[in-house]
Amino acid sequence: MGCPYGYGSLPKAELSVESRIMSPSEKAENAGSMKRKHEEVVLGELSSRSIAEVRRSRKDPLYYADYLKLDKILNAQEPLSWKAKDLCHDELLFITIHQTYELWFKQLIFEIDSVRDIFECLRLGEKQISTALHRLNRVKEIQKILVEQIRVLETMTAQEFLNFRDYLFPASGFQSLQFRLLETKLGLKLEKRVNQDFINKLKEEDKKKVEKALSEPSLFDYVERWLRNMPFIEFRGYRFASHYKEAVEKMHNLDSCALNRMLEGEEREAAMKDLASTMEIYESVWDKDVHNKQKELGARRLGFRATNACLMMMLYEDQPMLQLPARLLRVLVDVDDCLNQWRHRHTQMVHRMIGQKIGTGGSLGHRYLKETVDRHRIFSDISNMSTLLLPKRFLPELPTTLRDQMKYFHSIEPYDRTLFELGGGGDNVELDWTFC
Repeated sequence: MGCPYGYGSLPKAELSVESRIMSPSEKAENAGSMKRKHEEVVLGELSSRSIAEVRRSRKDPLYYADYLKLDKILNAQEPLSWKAKDLCHDELLFITIHQTYELWFKQLIFEIDSVRDIFECLRLGEKQISTALHRLNRVKEIQKILVEQIRVLETMTAQEFLNFRDYLFPASGFQSLQFRLLETKLGLKLEKRVNQDFINKLKEEDKKKVEKALSEPSLFDYVERWLRNMPFIEFRGYRFASHYKEAVEKMHNLDSCALNRMLEGEEREAAMKDLASTMEIYESVWDKDVHNKQKELGARRLGFRATNACLMMMLYEDQPMLQLPARLLRVLVDVDDCLNQWRHRHTQMVHRMIGQKIGTGGSLGHRYLKETVDRHRIFSDISNMSTLLLPKRFLPELPTTLRDQMKYFHSIEPYDRTLFELGGGGDNVELDWTFC
């Protein structure tokens, strides 16, 4: 019996076509055509019904200004100088720019939270990584707008800002809850901040929100866990670190011979010293003790396995299964760079506006902001991978069995595709889903 609403049966007019004499291929083609038409009819009915239902649910027609709540947004600018009958023309621009920033911060937090939700899943496939990549690209484009907005604010001169600056005390951008949440959710740890006491400058309810964000895994934590559990760095007897070590030693020997041949005296000695220093950085890839030493010194943040996986993705990004992950790593660096560009431009603007004056919130103003540019980077481990990359001519070939696992294919053969899933394919490595 068909569905009473017609979803389980074809229209009678189309069913009558079956009564004609057709070849098997024609019958198959006709059946496929009828199925597609039926699906279009059903989808059309569902779409029209849902639209009608939505429209009926409204008492009044939706109006543009009502939907965007423009009455609230456009009446949220209240210049303090105007209230004091001291009409400073530029205060409205100052408020508008900062309110716009806060709206964009809200969107950025929304996007970052959605990416964190994706990475919370232990089984990440190409679809999930593609979605995360798409949203992180959106984050990057929004950040570019944040940087560009500073140019608008810079149309206000330092003297024009000073005309209303006194009205702002003791409020400060230092108290922006959303910016603190954004940094924290991306992965900026409290101990890495220039001023760790910032949390005590917030209202109690805002302080609790930041503390909650600090207690949760950040995007950095999720990415580190994902990298750490990549199975292909150790695959059926293949060891990425061992093959990488052989390639580096070969390259190092050639570089050493070239320097000895081309340079002399103090110049050669200095060059050889630099080469030895670089070699120690390379050693951290295959020597866990060297890696941990760099981590203790603050030069590294990613764990040993995660660093290996990150490097392997970047070295072999032309392998089909590594293309999306490598792009994801690059966009994380872009997001970090864009945030730092905004900090840098903000620092320049503040210096132009107030010079070496103390900030309205009591901070060190320009000096404090300049320090954040240097210390508040989050994904520097990934951006620093360029130091460890090798020229293609030194890059070891991957085993055929591993390359086969990294191909996109449409075969019915039972390939063991486990790059982003638990177990299988690799050696019996115990997976670790905890956070560092």
